[in-house]
Amino acid sequence: MLRKPDHVLVLGAGPAGLTAAIRLLEAGIQVTVLEKASKEGGQSGTTTFEGRHGTYRFDYGGHRFITHNAQLLQLVEELVGDDLLTSQRKSVIRFQGRTYSYPLAMGNILKTAPASLLAGVLKDLAVLPFSRPCDDNFATWITSRFGKTLYKNFFEGYTGKLWGIDPVDLSADWAGQRISLLDLKDVAKRLLPIGKDTPRTYARSYRYPKYGFGVIFERMAHKVEALGGTIIYDAPVEGFDYTATRVSTVKAGGSSYPADAVLSTLSLPYMVKLTGGKSRLAFRGLRFFNMPLEMNNLSDRTWQYLSDPDIMATRLQEPKRRSPFMAPKGHTSAMLEIPCDPGSELWEMDNQQMFLKVCDVLNKLGVDSSAATGEYFSTYQRQAYPLMTVGYEKSRANAIAHLNQFDNLIQCGRQGTFRYIFTDTSMEMGQMAADALISEKDQRTTIYEHRSERTVIETESVA
Repeated sequence: MLRKPDHVLVLGAGPAGLTAAIRLLEAGIQVTVLEKASKEGGQSGTTTFEGRHGTYRFDYGGHRFITHNAQLLQLVEELVGDDLLTSQRKSVIRFQGRTYSYPLAMGNILKTAPASLLAGVLKDLAVLPFSRPCDDNFATWITSRFGKTLYKNFFEGYTGKLWGIDPVDLSADWAGQRISLLDLKDVAKRLLPIGKDTPRTYARSYRYPKYGFGVIFERMAHKVEALGGTIIYDAPVEGFDYTATRVSTVKAGGSSYPADAVLSTLSLPYMVKLTGGKSRLAFRGLRFFNMPLEMNNLSDRTWQYLSDPDIMATRLQEPKRRSPFMAPKGHTSAMLEIPCDPGSELWEMDNQQMFLKVCDVLNKLGVDSSAATGEYFSTYQRQAYPLMTVGYEKSRANAIAHLNQFDNLIQCGRQGTFRYIFTDTSMEMGQMAADALISEKDQRTTIYEHRSERTVIETESVA
């Protein structure tokens, strides 16, 4: 049973950890945050690069603040103030030299697709209404709802590249949480030019800080310290002292911290390992290749999905499309997301060699690589996505059961609950975890499954 603590060790200064810390401090509970990096934000942080032409900023991915939680939006607005912009998202799919609107629309497919693809789509639409959804794996989930043609052209190669495994080995949960076209009638309605609704995975308007997404968490860290909390950086968690039911000490950065209660955002399998268990859960990594460009704009698109299997990156992003302050005036930058795992060839490749490969990709996409300034660097996320292979649910349940034996330990966040979730959901989990400790009500099961509906609800955003 959870008991209200006098002091909480929060592991991780990302969205969930910092939100939890603020909630606990406001309730009068002492907080120490242990963060392995030299700054806050985790996967939601922003890196600053000083180039020859000025300052560039790059996030760890395609972040934007979208939420249906008015209270959470108010917190972010208060922290960021006038530096919180409202931006518009525009995305496309690049495949075999053609550019398709995202989300897919029949009108655009008619104008853009080659005759062979179009014939296959029309054939599939004729039989889809008489097919039953099949959720055996990602591949069957897509084909039973979208048809074989769209799966083969837009999903199969991209998904295999993103995850590094055959889509038949990927759980249907990934599709359910990432693609929210629920049934065949919904598919037909959205692919055909009927009605004005857009898919729930596509919110055009979002909030974004003037100087990068990480500003939200810089301000949150300042608030934690202003409320009397302590954040210790460069303190990776290395182990625990524990009994059968409690964690007594957290070892981090060469020091030991007595544990009254532990609120962890560290990855689920890592926490299991540090507490004497075993877990088969794994993550997919991402390498971000960042480079300034001597041009005013690369395009008018926030990001471009790269579906060709032979192109190593899955997305091309232009940070300036989120905020004009992400690059010096008159210049822009590009960021390529390259899925790969630690130790792999793409992960270990030196930046100079990667730069040459990236230039080839840009040229294939119609971007003049000679506009590159010759400045570039990489950032990495070892645990970008929870790898939801077929049958992962059992391993996840076992990991949760193992950690739930410790009465003073509570998990939250994206890695901590092994869930594909947006930032606002991670922050909500942090609040829920803090509230559980404050109220002495064990809500761990609720936190693990918070907003586990099979769709990503972006259209409910109040942002």
